[in-house]
Order: sequence, then structure tokens, then C-alpha cells
Amino acid sequence: MSTLVVIPTYNERENLTTLVEAILARGDYRVLVVDDQSPDGTGGVADALATAHPGRVDVLHRTSRRGFGLSYVDGFAWALSRTDCPLICQMDADFSHDPVYLPDLVAAANQGADLVLGSRYLNGISVVNWPLRRLVLSTFANWYVRTVTGLDVRDCTGGYRCWRRETLATLHTEAIVSDGYSFQVESLFKAASLGADIREVPIVFVERRQGASKMSKRVMFESMFMPWQLLLRHRGRAPRRPRP
Repeated sequence: MSTLVVIPTYNERENLTTLVEAILARGDYRVLVVDDQSPDGTGGVADALATAHPGRVDVLHRTSRRGFGLSYVDGFAWALSRTDCPLICQMDADFSHDPVYLPDLVAAANQGADLVLGSRYLNGISVVNWPLRRLVLSTFANWYVRTVTGLDVRDCTGGYRCWRRETLATLHTEAIVSDGYSFQVESLFKAASLGADIREVPIVFVERRQGASKMSKRVMFESMFMPWQLLLRHRGRAPRRPRP
């Protein structure tokens, strides 16, 4: 399988089976479910899927400190050490990231991109079923991140991405310090700072089908301060332009 899709989960048992089946049905994909000690039994659902799809579905049960960003750090480390997949994608477990767009992300990576972003804001605003306050918060957050960091992409905070293996390996994700959704900003900033070829493809983002959002005040505060921390850590230098 040429592409591994990493999916962090916490209380997503209502969505996981349908999502994984939809990914596998699209063709040449493997799935790694990174479960963060879900009390609702998501880990057991993931294990059942791995049994039903040997060689195509794997499960990483995290036992260390919980956290969205930490789940990705562990999942990426597993992907780099346990597979030879040239492309590693990431997506949410709640169907806000529709598997129908996976081939578009993969195609852009196969055309030479080091990192492909599934962008909600490439062609205007492509978001469905969000309340106005959340839409305003998201668009402001992206403007804020671009303004502070100098990142030259439309969707800095989205989590639907496809990484070239070599690019992901150079990030040393184990050194990433952010945890919540600012993990997306920090990993993007590090890739841009290394001169990665970053491209965006349009997606339509749909509010989750089941369950509750993981957004919290702590996550929002972390996201507010992370761009400034990145600049300080890099001594005020904006990311380099992608190589031609």
C-alpha cells in the first residue's frame, strides 16, 4: 500500500467503522488508528477493524499523556519506523474530512509536492453547517496565523494533509511542543521553514456527523500564543519560500 492514513481518535466509536471502510474502498490505502485511551470503547472498534482487514488497518493504543498533537507525534513515528509508505496522510475521525478528497491530496503529492493541504479557504469559504461564530473564529485564526508567521497558504489550521515521507522525517516531530490544534500550525511552520514545496487543494469541510467537538478554551489559548512562540524560536525569521 503506497499511502498510510493516520487517524487520531478519542471517543469516536460512532464514526470510526464507516470512516475506515470508506477510506479502504477508495483503493491503495492503509490506515493507522491512534487511539488516545477512549473511554467509549473506540479502541476495541479499531481492533475489530484491524482483525477484519489484516495488513491494511493497524492500531496504536497510546498509554502516555493524552493529547491531539501527541497522538500525531506518536502516529507519525510509528508510520516512519514500521512502514515504507512514501506518502503519509492525516485526517480527523469525525467525517469533517471526507475521504472522497484523499485522491486529490495524493495526486498533488505524486506531482512533486512535499506537503499537500486540504484547504477550506482556497476558493472562498468551503465550510458546511458551522455556526457563524465558529466560522468567524476560524477565518480570523487563519488570518492571524498568516499575519504573525508569514506563512503563504490560505488554510494554516486545517488538519487534512498529505506528507511526503522524506519531508515528515526531516521535521523531527518528536521535538514539536504544541499539543492541541496548534500542532497543525507548528508542523506547517516547520515544513515551510525547511523550504518544503507546500500546495493546497480545495475541499468542502462538513461539521462532524456524530459526537462532540474537542475544541476547548485551553486549546484556543494555546493556538493564540503558538505563532509568537514559533517566531521567537526561529529568531523572528519568517518561513522560506518553497523551492521552485
